[in-house]
Amino acid sequence: MKVLISEIPVEGLDFDIKETIKSDDLSLPVRGQLKILKMGAEIIVRGKLMADIDLQCSRCVKDFRSEVSVPVNVVYHPVEEFRGEEKHALRVEELDMGFYSGEILDMFDLIKEQIMLNFPMKPLCNELCKGICLKCGADLNAGDCGCNAINRDSRFMELKKLIKE
Repeated sequence: MKVLISEIPVEGLDFDIKETIKSDDLSLPVRGQLKILKMGAEIIVRGKLMADIDLQCSRCVKDFRSEVSVPVNVVYHPVEEFRGEEKHALRVEELDMGFYSGEILDMFDLIKEQIMLNFPMKPLCNELCKGICLKCGADLNAGDCGCNAINRDSRFMELKKLIKE
């Protein structure tokens, strides 16, 4: 979805988003609402994006589906503002800043970036997920495996003797 910057009215543009992000082996339907405002040379994009993503639990390795909800608040500046500067120290308030060149703003890049940046780093199928047994690989969410892997760790057997004394 491309927006012609010169055609953004004073009251802004409202968009209902229904896009599919395709990247490598990923095909992800995204929905949401965005409002685009123009203030001088700055373009402000605000709204909310949502996507249902297929993940794998980092504890029990089961596949599950989760909804990612992303608040969007990005300010675009013309790239010409920073021309001539070889190095620029990034400040905290510049983390939600983007740049545009020319008269067209590609919203697909923003949507893809915002969704990808908000994928969970360690996805969990459930906050109380117990994971898998380190000894036998059984799913501990289904019940105790019975092998008691924690007590069989030989590295701590000598320390265990000290506790008994």
